[in-house]
Amino acid sequence: MIPLVDVKAQYAPLVPQLKERFAEVLESGRFIFGPEVEAFEREAAAYLGVPHAVGVANGTDALVLALEAMGVSRGDEVVCPAFTFYATAEAIARVGATPVFCDIDPATLNLDPADVARRITARTKAIVPVHLFGRPAPLGELVALGVPLLEDAAQAFGAPGIATTGVCSTFSFFPTKNLFALGDGGLVACTDAGVADRVRMLRFHGSRDKQTFELVGTNSRLDAVQAAALRIFLPRLAGWNAARREAAARYADLGLGDAVELPPDEAGHVYHMYVVRTTERERIASLLGEHGIACAAYYVTPLHLQPAMAHLGYAPGSLPETERAAAENLALPMWGGIGPEAQERVVATVRAAVGVAA
Repeated sequence: MIPLVDVKAQYAPLVPQLKERFAEVLESGRFIFGPEVEAFEREAAAYLGVPHAVGVANGTDALVLALEAMGVSRGDEVVCPAFTFYATAEAIARVGATPVFCDIDPATLNLDPADVARRITARTKAIVPVHLFGRPAPLGELVALGVPLLEDAAQAFGAPGIATTGVCSTFSFFPTKNLFALGDGGLVACTDAGVADRVRMLRFHGSRDKQTFELVGTNSRLDAVQAAALRIFLPRLAGWNAARREAAARYADLGLGDAVELPPDEAGHVYHMYVVRTTERERIASLLGEHGIACAAYYVTPLHLQPAMAHLGYAPGSLPETERAAAENLALPMWGGIGPEAQERVVATVRAAVGVAA
């Protein structure tokens, strides 16, 4: 079996270091906040090139807390893509604002700045670009529209150029991400000190000291065990991302592009997922499954057509490029360290599925 993502292949060589670091945490007895979390926040901020990084419980909480800290609330509108995971729009709705869905660029699958510009109104409080599948969104074009950016960077830790443009950027450390924890975890990176201070309070019941409560917050904390693991993984991220880029180039070299449309290989792409496009998705997926090769189609029902968003009034056909991408995308096996032999099997099977000669 070739999995879609092999997380264990990445952390297995580091198990002795992980056990040593976990033993230190156990010995310290500090599991909530404490030196491991503080150290990871400093190291993550330095890696991203931002002044502030705040650990939280997961990537969804990161989005919600960032929106709240930016002052987004009931009556506001927030522009975002519909071709993304549900948490992007869910977080906007959670703070009482209205998601305004925009179409995507058909090549990059990221927000189309021209469509964003058409949908900005006097009620627009923020734009949430998603760095989808590890490819940075067009931040320069989006920030030029004059609306604060909240970057949803859950799939793109380590991609160049992210996190320093938006007021906030949010990250998930779900185990399949480029930078992953051994469970749930999240981060809010901030370029604004005041916003970072509000995120710190909001993650801890709106308090600085557990005695005085200045805001109505929640309980969303990155725990010390996960921070300890992340501190071991972070220095290796650049190598893992480089290995992903090498694997993407290998897919092209092996002739995958003869059978499907490949993702454009821009310099900043860190390939959280390797997603191709094809009108023969069902046929290819079926043969891959028969050969023990995992694959996945993402966001098959895009957010503007999800039942929970029906009240917003979007109809089929309203975001044509989004809906076409939903019907055609297919993710193939990708992780830092996938071997040539596995990729050769994937490519041979895809080519056979659509009748391309070996």
